[in-house]
Amino acid sequence: MARELTSSVSPPRAVEARGGGRAAHTPARPPRRRGARGWLYVLPALAVYLGFAIWPALNTLRLSLLTWDGILPATWAGFGNYVEIFQDSALYEAILHSLVLIIFFSFIPIGVGLLMTALLMGKVRRGMTFFRVVFFLPQVLPLVAVGITWRWLYSDAGVVNQFLDLVGLGAITRAWLGDYQLALVALGLIGTWVMSGLCMMLFLTGAQKIDPSLYEAAKLDGAGSFRQFRHVTLPGVRREITVAGVITTIAALASFDLVFVTTNGGPAGQTNVPGLLVYRLAFNEGDIGGASALAVVLTVIVVAVVSAVRYFTRDES
Repeated sequence: MARELTSSVSPPRAVEARGGGRAAHTPARPPRRRGARGWLYVLPALAVYLGFAIWPALNTLRLSLLTWDGILPATWAGFGNYVEIFQDSALYEAILHSLVLIIFFSFIPIGVGLLMTALLMGKVRRGMTFFRVVFFLPQVLPLVAVGITWRWLYSDAGVVNQFLDLVGLGAITRAWLGDYQLALVALGLIGTWVMSGLCMMLFLTGAQKIDPSLYEAAKLDGAGSFRQFRHVTLPGVRREITVAGVITTIAALASFDLVFVTTNGGPAGQTNVPGLLVYRLAFNEGDIGGASALAVVLTVIVVAVVSAVRYFTRDES
């Protein structure tokens, strides 16, 4: 009786797996170990980003609080560099010029890109690929080369004035980049030429993802080409419009190389931009602290304007 009672309360033996003596249940790998393994794949890109983006930004912020000429030991300046920058009227003029350039770098290219998308969408013709490559070509050219080319085109004996003479408008010819009133407009048109191809390619890529049944439904409702573009294509490329707006706005606000090569801020400061002022403070005047402070201010302006662009072009759905 005691033997039966002991056997009844003794713990059951572990069930052996078929074909061997191991347990059938294998413990899963801890999720923490799998997460650590995932970080190993991210670590190289993260190290590059920290070394070439985050650290320089933090170092610029540190230098903006110092008085330093790049050679002698630095001294603490606090927010004195920022006070001097905001008291300089050249900063406000440069910011105003950058805001004007947004019209030529962003608004007009987006409009041109949408127009070209409306004309090319759904039409397959001979040479279409060649046309797209040519229209996108300014994006793959260095802006320094673009600036040198357009400086020659805008010169007194350049192609622009030669064309105006040819069509009987020789009275309005001038050195466009040296004109006090029109230099900023002439510079902005270069940005329009550069950015229009990028906007067109973005919008064409987004339009190709739209369901063709939406166009068929619009046709059945009697919608013409314009209404199809307005109510089908335009909402379908809303995200691409946001991306194009962000990229082109940053290009306008942070422009430097194109301005430096073509006008160098002239004539009489009519094409000065914040990026050019940062270069002059750092390398011409040896004011590393002031240049860093101006770079921080420019970064804040770019983030604020880009955030506004993303807000007004957000997808309500």
